[in-house]
Amino acid sequence: MVSESSAAKERRRAELRDFLRTRRARITPGEVGLVTSGTRRTPGLRREEVALLAGVGVSWYTWLEQGRDINVSAEVLDAVGGALRLTEPERAHLFLLAGLRPPRPHEPVTATVGPELRRLLDTWAPHPAILRDRYWNLIGINAGTRAVFGYDDADHNCLVSFFTNARYRDLHTEWSAIAPEVVAAYRADAAHAPGDPVFERVIGELSRASVEFAELWARHDVAAPTQAVKAVHHPDVGDLIFDKTTLAVIDHQDWYLEFYNPRPGTGTAERLATLMRTRTLTRA
Repeated sequence: MVSESSAAKERRRAELRDFLRTRRARITPGEVGLVTSGTRRTPGLRREEVALLAGVGVSWYTWLEQGRDINVSAEVLDAVGGALRLTEPERAHLFLLAGLRPPRPHEPVTATVGPELRRLLDTWAPHPAILRDRYWNLIGINAGTRAVFGYDDADHNCLVSFFTNARYRDLHTEWSAIAPEVVAAYRADAAHAPGDPVFERVIGELSRASVEFAELWARHDVAAPTQAVKAVHHPDVGDLIFDKTTLAVIDHQDWYLEFYNPRPGTGTAERLATLMRTRTLTRA
């Protein structure tokens, strides 16, 4: 973690003491299968009982709860969090108070899009909107995205489509210039989760499917995603230029919303309206 002042460290340790003590006090021995007898003056679990449940030494856990300057590993904190039956937010809070970076919760790849997010995507139409995860898997798209970028039911990942969807590639008149930036941005995202099997699967499958991707990936270039403008040449209505804004979904860590807004003064809004109207008439 970033270095902190002595005063900040002391405040963090004091909060760690209070947090662990209150979490311990709310659990009764019977809730975790411990048999007790006689009168207990300690509300909830005793320190030695938490240590037993977590599989750590009593002295070590006592020092942790006292906020002493000791070495703490993520594995041991996970065990303490399990013993105290911490929720996901509480577990992340414990890591922060102990001076460690919280592990990122693993969002199921097949998670269902709730009605609120679905309505948000659809309300943004006719402007394109995308809901994706940290692997760039497409979780949800709207009608504008289908019409403008040519996504269909076969598209499941933004990076894969960028290299393998011929229609999507043809829309980008500067595809060759953009491709290195796209791959470098994906490497930056993957670097946050070394060894993650989902990232490895996307990279492996795409490396076998696209020689161009494999060559760019071998460069080991890394860059933050900075493309705030997305320009495509649509075969039906011509140039479409959008300002792209990416927002994190607060209740789904590692989910992101990408909103595409027609850039003023480019005629994109008018051409987009024509495109959507034509598609509506064609389907009628």
